[in-house]
Amino acid sequence: EAAAKAGAAQRYAEARGTAELLASGSDDFTVFLWAPAAGKKPIARLTGHVQLVNAVTFSPDGQWLASGSFDGAIRLWAARTGKFVAALRGHVGAVYQLAWSGDSRLLASGSKDSTVKVWELKSRKLKEDLPGHADEVYSVDWSPDGERVASGGKDRNLKMWRR
Repeated sequence: EAAAKAGAAQRYAEARGTAELLASGSDDFTVFLWAPAAGKKPIARLTGHVQLVNAVTFSPDGQWLASGSFDGAIRLWAARTGKFVAALRGHVGAVYQLAWSGDSRLLASGSKDSTVKVWELKSRKLKEDLPGHADEVYSVDWSPDGERVASGGKDRNLKMWRR
């Protein structure tokens, strides 16, 4: 685990030295990747979702971009190029929120299907399915130490999940 953290820190330092990027999700089912310092036109248009894109987030190490959609899918992209990497499927409702762990190894997602799911980047597979909310999950985030996920939703409950 120490080696993984050191690797993530090194990748972050490398990414930090490059131009800042911005990603935007849209109701036309696309994600646009922008380099604001380079110009006003997007550098890439990322397609593949079949309903509106509700969430986009860069990994802390700057290597990955994840997008979540009302189609229930999470799509993973190479952050610098916008190249499609993988689709993470498991939610049966809209994906409302995404959050990366601090080491960029895990991605948490909250959904209309009342679950929180934790995805492992290395295998690109579902690591943990966290049912327990009685209704839609609107918000997810990681604790600073990466050991817990917090989630909140329409059921007015805040849940803390341990790894």
